[in-house]
Amino acid sequence: MPLFDVYPLYNVTPVSAKDVHVYDDAGTEYLDLYGGHAVISIGHAHPNYVQAVTKQVEALGFYSNAVQNPLQVQLADKIEALSGCKDYELFLCNSGAEANENALKLASFKTGKSRVIAFKNGFHGRTSAAVAATDNKNIIAPINAQQQVTILELNDIEGVKTELEKGDVCAVIVEFIQGVGGLDQGTAEFFEQVDVLCKANNTYFIADEVQSGYGRSGKFFAFQYYKVTPEVISIAKGMGNGFPIGGILIHPSIEAKYGMLGTTFGGNHLACAAGLSVLNTIEDEKLIDNVNAISEYFISIAKTIPQIKNIKGKGLMIGLEFDFEVGDLRKKLIYDEHIFTGGASNKKLLRILPPLTIKKEHVDQFFEALKRSLT
Repeated sequence: MPLFDVYPLYNVTPVSAKDVHVYDDAGTEYLDLYGGHAVISIGHAHPNYVQAVTKQVEALGFYSNAVQNPLQVQLADKIEALSGCKDYELFLCNSGAEANENALKLASFKTGKSRVIAFKNGFHGRTSAAVAATDNKNIIAPINAQQQVTILELNDIEGVKTELEKGDVCAVIVEFIQGVGGLDQGTAEFFEQVDVLCKANNTYFIADEVQSGYGRSGKFFAFQYYKVTPEVISIAKGMGNGFPIGGILIHPSIEAKYGMLGTTFGGNHLACAAGLSVLNTIEDEKLIDNVNAISEYFISIAKTIPQIKNIKGKGLMIGLEFDFEVGDLRKKLIYDEHIFTGGASNKKLLRILPPLTIKKEHVDQFFEALKRSLT
């Protein structure tokens, strides 16, 4: 049976990986500066992760959410302790799209409204409401287009104010650092005014931290660079270091009700064990400190390369913008230099999303390879 052909594939077949390196079926070593879409947070096959997942699957991999699961409580407590999001509550699911879907559903349930405000170049997933709030008509099917979504420009505070005052908006959803869209950010003034307007208009402010969360931005969450209090925070990607897990953090002002949200696999024992190992490693190895140190070093070198016209993002969520499309450059980096990087909807942007364990020597390796590829 052939695979349904929806992914353009590079001719590389990884068979193993360790920390920041991936190895293919010919034994070639690749430097991974993309982390499988920012999923690999604590490095491939980290010993803590391998041990935790192995131990848990040997004991109990799965049972339903109809029984007690102390691992979910441990995970929630650890997220609260490391993120500083005091008194939020946690609902666990399986992916970033599912996290955003539940965030939007919760906002609609609680406000009694149905329209969503999202932003140009935003990406929130491929499920029904999440994809409708994504600024890409090519992935929105007619069944998704029934959702009521208004797409505005980032920093258009007057547009946000006008739409919110119509009284039918349940949620404003935003990436504080856009991922697929190309690492663009709103201003502090914009984000902070949106937060105020949402609270004045019975509208939930949803922070999509699926890609930017878990320390990647240099803080635990990217919204923490600003004076805002999201009603809902969506998380996934780096949360499980490769194991499928997602969730939403829900403000304590929002009351739960049986049956409001649900999932079969979300928060299963194996997922929680993986998630706990990630948080313990981030804490024990001081990986957020490493993010900030390596980011500063990376950007300082990037500024010396004349072909790089703009540097976007924060922490280890970095975009290098050129004055040409980077598709061929990415191929050179993969096939000639054996380095994985990422693209974006901005075709001139190279996206850098390495494991948070990356060291200066790996940054040096990348820039030497980049210089060769540019010449």
